[in-house]
Amino acid sequence: MSEWKAKRFWKEAGVVEEDEGFGVRLDGRVVRTPAKATLIVPTRALAEAIAAEWDAQDGKIDPNTMPCTRSANAALDKVAPQRDEVVEMLAAYGDSDLICYRAASPEELIKKQAEAWDPLLDWTESVLSVKLLPVVGVVHVPQDAQAISLLKAHVEALDTWALTAFHDLVSMSGSLVIGFAALDDLYPADALWDLSRVDETWQAEQWGKDEEAEEMAARKQSDFLHAKRFYDLSRKDRAI
Repeated sequence: MSEWKAKRFWKEAGVVEEDEGFGVRLDGRVVRTPAKATLIVPTRALAEAIAAEWDAQDGKIDPNTMPCTRSANAALDKVAPQRDEVVEMLAAYGDSDLICYRAASPEELIKKQAEAWDPLLDWTESVLSVKLLPVVGVVHVPQDAQAISLLKAHVEALDTWALTAFHDLVSMSGSLVIGFAALDDLYPADALWDLSRVDETWQAEQWGKDEEAEEMAARKQSDFLHAKRFYDLSRKDRAI
């Protein structure tokens, strides 16, 4: 990652069409990932977003201000070489999905969870042909093996770019279902994030907000919303 410590040496970042997609050039120089792969992405929209991040650098390169670049690097250097492992890890969320674990009390929270999450379970059954069953409590109860197998097949069907975005959508929300709902545009991304926070929102309403927890949640929300944007940019004007 030593290249991230470099100061800006280029005047202009641009996009170049390649046989495999679209690359980014810094005064004509190829942008490479930390693993030295040529950074080529599937759409012009995504390449332009990455080029804009490089153009916005002033002085020392700050990767924290370059989320699309970091996600593209992750897709090429991490997700693609470890595809099977990533699929297995994400599919496992389906067996303990956040929206399946319901409170035993109080009634107000039970109602809020049902109103927020039951429509997502109905959507999963109708669109993904997967029936997940809600349970009461926090003790793990395995879902039907066939249902998990079907969910895994849906994960396996995602390409490298979608899988990269999906990783953060699922890991930030704690829900495979919410991740799929985001890819399908079931609800706006910020609304889906709110659905993943039903328990935390209710607790804050009862006991007040915890500053440290709120800061952590804000970082996760930012990552979740970026993942949706990265996915959308990776599909824009692309024949799928």
